[in-house]
Amino acid sequence: MGLEQAWYKGDRWLKLLRPLSWLFCYLAARRRQQYRDGSKPSWTASVPIIVVGNISVGGTGKSPLVIWLVDHLRRQGYTPGVISRGYRASPPSIPYLVTAEASAAEAGDEPLMIVRRTGVPLVISADRVAAAKFLLAQTSCDLIISDDGLQHYALNRTIEIAVIDGARGFGNRRCLPEGPLREPVSRLNEVDLIVVNGASPKRVLSASHAKKAFQMNLQPNRLVALKSHVHVNPEDWCDSSQINAVAAIGNPARFARTLENLGFEPRLRSFADHHHYSANDFAFAQQLPLIMTEKDAVKCDHIALDNAWYLQVNAKMDEGFSASLETMLRP
Repeated sequence: MGLEQAWYKGDRWLKLLRPLSWLFCYLAARRRQQYRDGSKPSWTASVPIIVVGNISVGGTGKSPLVIWLVDHLRRQGYTPGVISRGYRASPPSIPYLVTAEASAAEAGDEPLMIVRRTGVPLVISADRVAAAKFLLAQTSCDLIISDDGLQHYALNRTIEIAVIDGARGFGNRRCLPEGPLREPVSRLNEVDLIVVNGASPKRVLSASHAKKAFQMNLQPNRLVALKSHVHVNPEDWCDSSQINAVAAIGNPARFARTLENLGFEPRLRSFADHHHYSANDFAFAQQLPLIMTEKDAVKCDHIALDNAWYLQVNAKMDEGFSASLETMLRP
């Protein structure tokens, strides 16, 4: 957490890491060139592949966009499937087809959340090519969405979408480990579409990048009870406005602000992204209603929690994004 804070505060001591960042950038560029010139083999699927990724470490809002894409593409007549790395997952076999009955420990929190929300067929594997082949063999999908995988060049793609956190941007704009970037900002020259989560593209991006960028806003939808699955709109909440809250996501402060904007007074307890919860994590000094993110909720099946809820959010896309996407998918 300390290093991440330094990236976004621009701490000067990070310059000591610059030689390592130069090496990281060189190796990343060389690896990409090897796939371009055929030195390393790549695979092309028989169906379109949309890669949703980012150039920085940490959460940017990819999963809500994946959910939006699944719903939108279904309305357009497609039968989409999803592939994902399944970060910190321990499935019984690889590749692994995630079901709604799986545990977060088996499937990973984000893949399980996507499956439970949409019912989409989803396969996890660190090898994206193997995941895509397995998905095509096991399902009737006619389009694949890769949740993350912008840097997995062994899998050829039809469309690349880069997601940027509008609140944090690119930090100090340096590559790992001096900064948060997996690839230089110039990598955005090559992607097809850019989505900025929670801010105007013109505020975050250069003029050339902003031309192909669209804003995404995460809109609170409803509160869902973990045990009963009863749901209530935030404006109809009748319990205490003072609440306990937990978040193990890339940007917990964003979740706290969302709760505050809904009229809650959250006492937030934040954890590292993808944290696996135990009962001790919920030992609060005061017994109040508990609200968490949907991604947190899928990791709490094994924990007895009273008066616990998760906030469901939906992605709202800029006008024009769907038209651009459909034009690129058109044969």
